[in-house]
Amino acid sequence: MKTARPFPQAVISKKGSQRIRSGHPWVYAEEILQCSDGTENGELIDAVTEGGRYLGTGMLSSRSKIRIRLLSRNANDCFDEAFWRRRIEYAWQYRKTVMGEDIGCCRLIFGEADGFPGLTVDRFSELLSVQCLSYGLEIRKEMLYPILLDVLRRDGQDIRAIYERNDNPLREREGLKQEKGWFSIPGEKAPDSAVTSIVENGIRYRVDVENGQKTGFFLDQKYNRLAVSRIAKDKRVLDCFTHTGSFAMNAVKGGAIHVTAVDISENAIQLARENAAENGMSDQMTFLTADVFELLPRLAEEGKEPYDLIILDPPAFTKSRKTVSNAQRGYKEINVRAMKLLPRGGYLATASCSHFMPAEQFEKMLMNAAQDAGVTLRQIEARQQAADHPILRTIPETEYLKFYLFQIV
Repeated sequence: MKTARPFPQAVISKKGSQRIRSGHPWVYAEEILQCSDGTENGELIDAVTEGGRYLGTGMLSSRSKIRIRLLSRNANDCFDEAFWRRRIEYAWQYRKTVMGEDIGCCRLIFGEADGFPGLTVDRFSELLSVQCLSYGLEIRKEMLYPILLDVLRRDGQDIRAIYERNDNPLREREGLKQEKGWFSIPGEKAPDSAVTSIVENGIRYRVDVENGQKTGFFLDQKYNRLAVSRIAKDKRVLDCFTHTGSFAMNAVKGGAIHVTAVDISENAIQLARENAAENGMSDQMTFLTADVFELLPRLAEEGKEPYDLIILDPPAFTKSRKTVSNAQRGYKEINVRAMKLLPRGGYLATASCSHFMPAEQFEKMLMNAAQDAGVTLRQIEARQQAADHPILRTIPETEYLKFYLFQIV
C-alpha cells in the first residue's frame, strides 16, 4: 500500500515528464493535464506522470508560463528549515571551494543551478544583494534569508545586511510587485548607505547595490577580465560598453599603454571615472560617452588604426528567442567593424551574455564577421562565466556567457 502524499498533485503530459526525467526543473502551463482543486499560488505540489508515477515536488506559480518549478525528485524530502539550510550550506561550501580568496565578492546562489528557482544572491563584501523572481521563494524569504545570514556568520563572514533588488519586470509575471529596499532583520538596524566597496582582481570598485545594474555589479566576467589583463601589456586599448570600467582597468593593470573606455551612458562613464581615480589609473585612461555602433564606423572613416586591442562586452542584445535574428545582426555589425579597425596582429575580446544566443550560433556569427572583414581569427581562449555561476548540463538556461579572445591575422 502506497503512503499518502501530503501535497496536492499535478498530472504532467508526456512531453513535460520527459523534460523532468532529463533533469530539467520546469513544468510549463500547457504541460499540466490536471491539477488538484484549490491549490494555492506558491504551494508545494507533486508532479506525476499520466500513470501516476512520482516525478518530483515543486512550487506552483499560478500566473507564470513556468507553472511548476521543481525543488526535488526525492519523494522522501521534507521541505522544512533543515532542507533549506542544507541547500544554503551546500551552495556556500561550493563557493568556498571554487572561488578561494575571491569569496568576498561572488555569486552565492545562482537560481536553479543551486536548487533555488528564481533566486539570485550576490555578495559584495559585507552586503548581500538578492533578487527573487519566483512566487514560491518570495513567500518563503522570511525563513530563507535569516538562514542564509546565519550560515555565513557562523562561518566567520562579516555580513551586515541584505538588500532586495526586486525591481525586475519579470516579477510581474509571477504576480509580484517590483520593489527594492533593505530586508528587515529583527533586532538589527539597516545600514545608512547601500554603497560598499569590493576588490576584484586587485582592483577596487564602489558598488551601489541600490542603484547599480542588476544586483549592483557584474561578477560573471571576473576571470575573463584577468584573461584580457594578461594580453594587454604595451597595447593601446578600446573598451566598448565599459559600464563600470572593469575590463578597461584590468587592461591598465596588465600594462596597457593607454585605454579608451566607451559607454553610451554618461552615468556609467562617470562611475568608470571614479573607479579609475580610486585606483590611480586616471592618467592612463580616456573616457568617452558615445554609441559604439556610431563610434566604430567613425573611427574607420578616419583611416587610422589607433588600437591594438578592442574589447566588446555589450549588454544582452536579445532576451527572447523572437529577437535572436535581430541580435545576431547587432553582434555581427560591431564585430565586423572592430575586426576591420584592428591592425594585423591586433587582438579582439568579444562576448555575449544572452542565453538565447547559444555558443554555436555566436561562433558562426564570428566566422561570418571575419569573412566580411577579410581577416582570419586566431583563437587564444574560449571562456564562459565564472564558476560561482555554475552551469548544470541538464538546465541549458544556466549556460549563458560566451567570451572569446582572438588575434587578427
